[in-house]
Amino acid sequence: MSEKLMGTCGLACNDCSAYIAKRTDDDALRARTAEQWSGPDFAVAAEEINCDGCSAPSGWFKHCLLCEVRACAATRGVETCAECAEYACQKLETLYTHIGPEARASLDGLRAG
Repeated sequence: MSEKLMGTCGLACNDCSAYIAKRTDDDALRARTAEQWSGPDFAVAAEEINCDGCSAPSGWFKHCLLCEVRACAATRGVETCAECAEYACQKLETLYTHIGPEARASLDGLRAG
């Protein structure tokens, strides 16, 4: 996994459990991740823990199919939110409350570069 992949929102795909589990075919990691990511309103099964990254034509984790940020970027024709004229919008800020601020730092770096 030497190639660094970044999700639309700035999340580092290479550090994501769903991406790693698919690349390594690690069922134990899938099970641990499903348990960590499940909640009272969002159940995740171990077999759903597979992802090829936002830029892949298919093979996303089930939440990615519902992700407003990924869908918005696709509509606007941008690879990451850093390329968007409306960066950082409320959709992105809301997502960061769930995934943490590290992804924001990645996008901030792209905009500064």
